[in-house]
Amino acid sequence: MAEAFAGTWNLKESKNFDDYMKALGVGFATRQVGGMTKPTTIIEVAGDSITLKTQSTFKNTEISFKLNEEFDETTADDRKVKSLVTIDGGKLVHVQKWDGKETSLVREVSGDSLTLTLTLGDVVCTRTYTKGE
Repeated sequence: MAEAFAGTWNLKESKNFDDYMKALGVGFATRQVGGMTKPTTIIEVAGDSITLKTQSTFKNTEISFKLNEEFDETTADDRKVKSLVTIDGGKLVHVQKWDGKETSLVREVSGDSLTLTLTLGDVVCTRTYTKGE
């Protein structure tokens, strides 16, 4: 099931990302740069192991994990979180928990399009990617 997410995905459209970063506690300067950045996400799947790389002119990150197993993650904005990634109804669901807070990053593929829905409390951001070469 995770194989559907494999590939290179280029950001095409982003809605409400500044408000999402604000809710995370990201500072003004970083939000300004983050809001202008058009990252590429590369998802590699090998069995139940997934590697997720995000590359941009601002910052590159890489995490590797197994589905259904909690792991420690340092996010692009430097939060130290406990993460758990599962497949639920054809969606790749990534939940991060830290300091009594929780955010979800839900990826859904439809054809050559990947929609990432970021939710923290009542703040919802959608980022749409198209499949690259």
